[in-house]
Amino acid sequence: MAKAKLIAFGCSNNIAESEIMAGLLKEAGHDIVDSDGDIAIISICNVKGPSFNKGMNAARKSKGKLVFAGCIPSYQLPKIRKEFPSASIVSTHNIALVCSAVEGLLKGESVEIIEKKEGKKLCAPRIRKNKAIGIIPISAGCLGNCSYCAVKAIKGELISYPIEDIVKETETAVKEGCREIWITAQDTGCYGMDIGSDLPSLLAKVLEVKGDFKVRLGMANPQFVKKYSKELVGIFKNEKMFRFLHIPIQSGSNKVLKEMNRKYTADEFSSTVKEIQKNVPDITISTDMIVGFPSETEKDFLESVKLIEKVKPPVLNLNRYWQMPFTKAGSMKQLRSEVLSERCSRMLKVFRKNALEEKKKAVGKEMFILIDEKRKNNACLGRTDSYVLVVVKGKLELGQRVKVKIKKATANYLIA
Repeated sequence: MAKAKLIAFGCSNNIAESEIMAGLLKEAGHDIVDSDGDIAIISICNVKGPSFNKGMNAARKSKGKLVFAGCIPSYQLPKIRKEFPSASIVSTHNIALVCSAVEGLLKGESVEIIEKKEGKKLCAPRIRKNKAIGIIPISAGCLGNCSYCAVKAIKGELISYPIEDIVKETETAVKEGCREIWITAQDTGCYGMDIGSDLPSLLAKVLEVKGDFKVRLGMANPQFVKKYSKELVGIFKNEKMFRFLHIPIQSGSNKVLKEMNRKYTADEFSSTVKEIQKNVPDITISTDMIVGFPSETEKDFLESVKLIEKVKPPVLNLNRYWQMPFTKAGSMKQLRSEVLSERCSRMLKVFRKNALEEKKKAVGKEMFILIDEKRKNNACLGRTDSYVLVVVKGKLELGQRVKVKIKKATANYLIA
């Protein structure tokens, strides 16, 4: 038997898969440890180059034998093999076989388990990274084919998991003390389109689960949110739902959106968001923006800035475009790095100004928050019903719901 340390980078789905692998290993008799052990299992993220490099750096610092998991594209395999020739590799499609990989390494055998196939990722044993949060993948893959994205080549086409399995996973998480349920996927919006179902139907069933918990919906692309906007308004009014919507725009320029192969326009995004905000006034809108797509002109960039000024999203995930191998955008002529940096700085300034003004409205108010993370020196992180991040000090417990008074605001969080 081995002592195994698991490290996950990237999205909540990667974290969920790491939790499942830990559960499977413990069930097989191995010890899961926080310090260096006999085995380090590192779940790689490959959304962009720096994300992959973080995983590689963690591997360099780890002691013992290595297993690489997560999103590993075929073109990165030679790089991993060159630097870590004795490591084993278990792709995102094969996490159920992690025990075989570990047991092989203990015998001095290195394996690659990278076949693309549908693997069961629900109703499996778990060791949760955070006992207050249950992360539930609802599907693998997506229906998109974005010109800048390397993830589709890894995840593949959409495979939606059965509603009954997702409900059962939710019930288990709640029974184990989870107070936040994160519904996650590469794109939650397209859930069910391959099995004759849809996202609102799934959420309705999840919200029927008994217990004291709240649901956070993961990223959903605009064309699907638009399709289900009326149904989602009703869903968000359920007291068990965090009033939070992550809907990525990526660019405010219709020309750039078309070249990105995104299936909506900037106006469709804005009108969809406006309609939901009208009916759910306290909803928090989170969006993503890519700055410096190869064909982005100054005019295109200013259209993106204008959209941010118009929508005023409280949360903005701002990303510099990153050239990824074997993507259509990766073969285009790239903009200079200094152009990307300068545009990011300008957009960030606009976002922070608007976000700070919006968050200042909460100063002096009392509200309930759900504690979902503990930090040093009695500092805790909590979430309002609109999923706004609040920092508070006190001897509080994960999953505890407490009433606080907001004292200060920043662009990214409140202080209570």
